[in-house]
Amino acid sequence: MPLINLPVFAPQMLADFAALGTERVDTPVIQPAEPFLDMAGEDLRRRIFMTESETGASLCLRPEFTIPVCLRHIETATGTPKRYAYLGEVFRQRRGGANEFYQAGIEDLGETDTAGADARAIHDALLVLTKRLPGAPFAVTLGDQSVFEAVVAACGLPAGWQKRLVHAFGNQTQLQKLLGQLANPSATGVFGPEVERLAILGLLEDEERLAAHIDQTMEATGYSTNASRSPAEIARRLREKMELESTRLEGGTLAMLTEFLSLEVSLAEAPDALFAFADKAGLTMDKALSGFDARVAALANVGVDLSSVTYRAAFGRPLDYYTGLVFEVTLEGDSSVLAGGGRFDRLMTLLGATDRIPAVGFALWLDRIEQAIERSARQ
Repeated sequence: MPLINLPVFAPQMLADFAALGTERVDTPVIQPAEPFLDMAGEDLRRRIFMTESETGASLCLRPEFTIPVCLRHIETATGTPKRYAYLGEVFRQRRGGANEFYQAGIEDLGETDTAGADARAIHDALLVLTKRLPGAPFAVTLGDQSVFEAVVAACGLPAGWQKRLVHAFGNQTQLQKLLGQLANPSATGVFGPEVERLAILGLLEDEERLAAHIDQTMEATGYSTNASRSPAEIARRLREKMELESTRLEGGTLAMLTEFLSLEVSLAEAPDALFAFADKAGLTMDKALSGFDARVAALANVGVDLSSVTYRAAFGRPLDYYTGLVFEVTLEGDSSVLAGGGRFDRLMTLLGATDRIPAVGFALWLDRIEQAIERSARQ
């Protein structure tokens, strides 16, 4: 039996989901931990409740629904497009509130009209919230990881640095730390005296000689290569790390990245602001910007008030599997997130799908919605 009560509005919410053309799906509370540890991101990994099976397999209490719903879709070999709805308990440590709470939401799998599916996700989240809180002033914050990736790619950074920056998207503290490292790259000495000695010997410039030296050292010290990476892999990783740590972003490019991350405008103004930024910076990112523009048009077509949506270039959500749209819905003047979601086009393939399946979805925090309803009733 659940330890918390299901909100009284939950049955009607399920009816709303059904009216939106979804199929109700449930997933086990006990889940394999590996997909969450590999794909959900550091923020969620720290808060998962872990356990083990009797055979030693890593398991966890269900911390969210997106990964389980996607796994179920793959296992049942159901065709797409498909819209799933869910409502059930999730378990994760929270900075405020209970560690066991109810979430509901929709996962939209296989819709090839990306802009239309993105717009529908935001529209449906607002629709369900409006039925629980009629007349409430909602605020939507929207970001786009694909636009950020396009800006980073246009900077000409090594692939390793692009990966670092993209991984930090949405984490302002980490992004600023990485930009600081690009402005003032580390000296060789941060790797310790042994690396300095290798640099003096000139081995860091020759990967084959470096690998041979590592191999000789491992053999002399009795270190088993079967227990770790091969000498060639160690040499390659060391050279990559040296290259990354010595990369310096010239001042103009750093200023351009900083300017982009500071963009915060109404969604109605965002396409013009982004095109103006790209033109001023001399960046070619037409594909990302045309996709952004199409989503804005699709949102207007489904009746979303663009003035209630704020585009923040640095905005992301703390889950690693997002690839494009990310958004959150709050009440104006309140930081509590009532709904949040985004696009995760790579996740299905990473989980084992044989074909690429575009996907977008959103989750609703039922306890926060219930609290907002109670506050509204007292006013």
